[in-house]
Amino acid sequence: MIKNGTRLQSQVCDTQVIVVRSADSLDDLRAGGVAMIPLDAEKDSAATIDPAFSDGTLMGKRYVDEDGAEVLVTKAGAGTLSVGATALSLKEAKPLPASD
Repeated sequence: MIKNGTRLQSQVCDTQVIVVRSADSLDDLRAGGVAMIPLDAEKDSAATIDPAFSDGTLMGKRYVDEDGAEVLVTKAGAGTLSVGATALSLKEAKPLPASD
């Protein structure tokens, strides 16, 4: 299982993430439809981005899945983050309470 604090990179775009909250589902974490790999691993030069997963990621944003897993994008890229074929959703900021 992927641990909190693990840094991963995409094999098909510039996306890099750090795991904030781990879950079993992250074992199949992908960017651009291709499995993500550790930051120090060698990329597969034959891998190509899946057009269905090319919406991109936003730097500094958190993405979550329905199992409670959460990743923080440390470098934006062209690939969509997903667990298997299910795209992760952008985590919405919690509204601050009114101070009046």
